[in-house]
Amino acid sequence: MEQFIELIRKPWPWYVAGPLIGLTVPTLLLIGNKSFGISSSLRHICAACMPANISFFKYDWKKEIWNLVFVLGVFFGGMIAMNFLENPDSFQLSEATITDLKALGIQDFSGLMPADLFSTHVLFSLKGLVLFVVGGFLVGFGTRYAGGCTSGHAIMGLSNLQVPSLIATCCFMVGGFVMTHLLMPVIFKLF
Repeated sequence: MEQFIELIRKPWPWYVAGPLIGLTVPTLLLIGNKSFGISSSLRHICAACMPANISFFKYDWKKEIWNLVFVLGVFFGGMIAMNFLENPDSFQLSEATITDLKALGIQDFSGLMPADLFSTHVLFSLKGLVLFVVGGFLVGFGTRYAGGCTSGHAIMGLSNLQVPSLIATCCFMVGGFVMTHLLMPVIFKLF
């Protein structure tokens, strides 16, 4: 049992984790012709909790309860891993990344997420409003506009050879590069 705990505490190499993630697609298709995606669970939650006369939420969300159970599993699995399966090795961040982040004004690299960005103080500031609320709205809008999230398109859609998923995934990547290299430095200089 100790060897098993030690095995799941350490990060898994890409050649193990990647195929395991990839195998979720045929598994879901074989089990019940289900599609993988995280953002659809928000729609199911809204349809279940906020009955309204909105056509987008008028469907039998109970048929998609498996998706809600999956998301709950992701949440609780993350909580268990964070509290009981912490990696004993120290977190390693590349020097190039540290240099780039320091150029943006981020100085605290003591945890997995820089406290300069992910602290209560920052969350309740103008910078936090822009980064989290406006950014969250843009992510939600983009997900709805693209017809799915990165996991749905990049994992499920690409494996099914769907052209819209290929286009969406390319746009996600271009958007990420533009945000990281062009817009983020400008946003950080404003605050």
